[in-house]
Amino acid sequence: MASAEELRKRLNQVLDPELGASIVELGMVGQIDVDPSGLARVEVALTTAGCPLRAQIERDVREAALSIDGVRSVELVMGVLELMQRARTIAQTRAPLTSIPYQTPVLMIASGKGGVGKSSITANLAVGLAERGLRVGVLDADIWGFSLSRLLGIGGEVRANAGKMQPLEKRFAQGSVKLLSMGLLADEDQALLWRGLVVQKAVAQFIEDADWSEIDYLLIDTPPGTGDIAMTLARLLPQMGQLLVTTPAHAAQRVAQRAADFARKSNIRVLGVIENMSGLSCVCGERHAIFGEGGGRVLSEELGVPLLAEIELGVAICAGADLGEPAVIHEDSDGPFRKLAERIVSDIAPPAGALGCTARMLDSLERAVQIPSS
Repeated sequence: MASAEELRKRLNQVLDPELGASIVELGMVGQIDVDPSGLARVEVALTTAGCPLRAQIERDVREAALSIDGVRSVELVMGVLELMQRARTIAQTRAPLTSIPYQTPVLMIASGKGGVGKSSITANLAVGLAERGLRVGVLDADIWGFSLSRLLGIGGEVRANAGKMQPLEKRFAQGSVKLLSMGLLADEDQALLWRGLVVQKAVAQFIEDADWSEIDYLLIDTPPGTGDIAMTLARLLPQMGQLLVTTPAHAAQRVAQRAADFARKSNIRVLGVIENMSGLSCVCGERHAIFGEGGGRVLSEELGVPLLAEIELGVAICAGADLGEPAVIHEDSDGPFRKLAERIVSDIAPPAGALGCTARMLDSLERAVQIPSS
């Protein structure tokens, strides 16, 4: 007669297809009973309700159980795993090695819904950082809705070197932007009829099979919501932080709250909120709150994170997007995108090698008390 212990040991060989870890280690396997007739009863908790991989997990568990002598039939009791954070933590500790320098800040530009301007903010922030002399990697992870090749004015053929895709690079002032996007690999007018697993694989290749060495930042433009791509990024890049984009409308702010909830459940740090389309200053001198007011500030207060920028609607932003010349190029030093880049560098996510708080204090003190040479 087969034993429950023997069956649990065999189930160690069954992996969660998304997380790549044993369902036993992830805590997905509950009580196991094997009766004298050879009926094995196994409780399995999925990582999320409505898991699209449920059928595959059920099949793998049945096959593993039936491979044991003495097990003649299998009864599965399916549930939902409550300890989701444990599952994500285990998976993230096994994140694959990439060419991204470990101390390089990785910033995920995210939102709860589409149409809030994540891509334009990604493009302008990337150029704003590059104009400070930094080397900025940009990954367009919006596989279906790619747009950054046009927004940044970067085109050409992506080549491979030593088995790694080489992002296309463009100089901006003293720095540069390196881009990988489906817009560089597919026709701009071509629809990609790809399902979730194929899209997850594409995102993984952009990270694992690309040369992201020698960059100071990696910005990732993500599709809206909390689906397959966001979960894949959370697993592959445990060091990632989230910049959350919303419009001033309170309805949009409530949707953005869900994106922040996803981040925290996936062990991703929420670094701050960016309010886009924050009113319109008319040539008549009046300011119009076209999309409402206050959503970004309310969201930042609820999450306990800073409101990093309030970016107004402007003709320059739209025109720059069409021309492949982000509006930040023509901004004054106190422009919203330049101030956002300064905030990122000086406070939110300093580049690797920047002085920490204590070192900055000591450096300032040393300069303050320095005695002029005689």
